[in-house]
Amino acid sequence: MSISRLARSIKQSPTLHLNDEAMAMRARGEPVLSLGVGEPQNKAPITAVLASAAKLREGDVKYVPTDGLPALKKAIIAYTEEFYGRLPAPENVIVSTGAKQALFNVLFSLLDPQDEVILLAPYWVSYPEMVKMCYGVPVVVTPEDGTFYHRMEEIEQAVSSYTKAIIVNSPNNPSGVVYPEDFIAELVDFCERRGIYLIMDDIYHRLVFDGKHAAPGYAYTDRSIEETRVIVINGVSKLYGMTGFRVGWAIANRQLVEVMTNVQAQMTSSASTVSQAAAVGALTGMQSVVENLRLSIQNNRDVILTELRTFTDLRVIPPDGTFYVLPDFRAYGQDSVELSRFLLRKALVVTVPGAAFGMEGYIRLSFSGSAKEIIEAMARIKWALDPNAPNEIYIGDRKLVRDWM
Repeated sequence: MSISRLARSIKQSPTLHLNDEAMAMRARGEPVLSLGVGEPQNKAPITAVLASAAKLREGDVKYVPTDGLPALKKAIIAYTEEFYGRLPAPENVIVSTGAKQALFNVLFSLLDPQDEVILLAPYWVSYPEMVKMCYGVPVVVTPEDGTFYHRMEEIEQAVSSYTKAIIVNSPNNPSGVVYPEDFIAELVDFCERRGIYLIMDDIYHRLVFDGKHAAPGYAYTDRSIEETRVIVINGVSKLYGMTGFRVGWAIANRQLVEVMTNVQAQMTSSASTVSQAAAVGALTGMQSVVENLRLSIQNNRDVILTELRTFTDLRVIPPDGTFYVLPDFRAYGQDSVELSRFLLRKALVVTVPGAAFGMEGYIRLSFSGSAKEIIEAMARIKWALDPNAPNEIYIGDRKLVRDWM
């Protein structure tokens, strides 16, 4: 079989590979716990469920405009006005099958072969592969000071005549950091002056802790949506616990949205009618579900940090948002993929290797599950790695003895 070079160049997701192995272990009856899945455990809002059910009851499940249901675009416009202080026109909004497709549509519509896109490490695992799928070149900028916070000097040094865009995800997956407002302000000003698109992946923008604020790019430009280089990506997956509905959107100038609409028309036509109806229900219904989730996740953040601080040789930067933390595990192993495999096979805990996010030696831990599961999973990880932990542990109904130290 002849497979294209482009398709062969796309890396396999280590997350999916480890999840597949974990599912096989669970099928054998092994008590596997997961700190790998980036998915809130709350139920979808009842307003979303009822709105989608109404569509099904009516049997009115037909083609809809490629760029989104008018009712959903209206809800997105109101949402943007409330949380971004900008009032886009319907022609500035395109609804896609998840924020992931919205981002892909942007990249596909902007990039010519060899155009460069700057990614701030740690970055979301799909960013470099999406850039490559659009024949672009990912350029990774890693903070030199060992933190997850970047300096403008580092980014400016990475910019070349081929730079077309910079992607910013704040709060950040996988680290949970919220980039400072002065950094976002500098970045917006730099991109506006240099004619570089600033793609703001805001999918976690309201899941922030301790009174922190995820600064929107729009706050630091006087240009209109038609003139600015800022592009916003968002969706209902994370804030509303609606990952399976697959609804996201992009906000950009009309010309770009028109091109993205043409691209999407040839790929998926539109997001599911039923899912779009659910998104309308979520955005226009009671918003207490978001605050309830945020408080629950903040409590889980505190739980996992308490557990991580008991490790002998672990460096951790506390997350200010999302439901992820990215500790430095290099004291226990330099190869994060092998370390994640080891934890799955010995401790029966699913984690995600930092190499997938451009941070070798780190491991991403999700705290989106229950506090009880988090405490149990961290006890297993400590038993497997920390020489100062007890040599024996019960996992399920079996007593295991550590014999590798």
